[in-house]
Amino acid sequence: MSTADPKALARLVGETMFAVDVASKDTMGMELLACEPGRAVMRMVVKPLHLNGHQICHGGFIFTLADSTFAFACNSYNKNAVAAGCSIEFLKPGKLGDVLTCEGIEQTLSGRHGIYDMQVTNQHGEVIAMFRGKSAQIPGTVVPE
Repeated sequence: MSTADPKALARLVGETMFAVDVASKDTMGMELLACEPGRAVMRMVVKPLHLNGHQICHGGFIFTLADSTFAFACNSYNKNAVAAGCSIEFLKPGKLGDVLTCEGIEQTLSGRHGIYDMQVTNQHGEVIAMFRGKSAQIPGTVVPE
């Protein structure tokens, strides 16, 4: 695939990764809504299996939604990238039936490292969590060049 069309390449990278992403797609029930250069959007519905002892969405599942979105955003250039570090701030609880959407946006890309911010919102537009990740590029590509 030519890198002449970065949007088409990012979309193909997203489709390729998501097709084999058992954790996000099959285990968590996430949907990949967009994969563009330096940006990704994912969504999941909070189901009973996501609830903790307080009957709210377990923070680990919210983290996983943000981390998965981060993965698609930082791999969108078809250069393999992994998380080098990340942090999350939980601001509101996710509740049973909530539709959580995470948008991840690249803040900077310098050499092999990038910084990405994820914002997780519910169906009312309320911010549930903010996640910041640092990516590191490693050898290889998602889609053969």
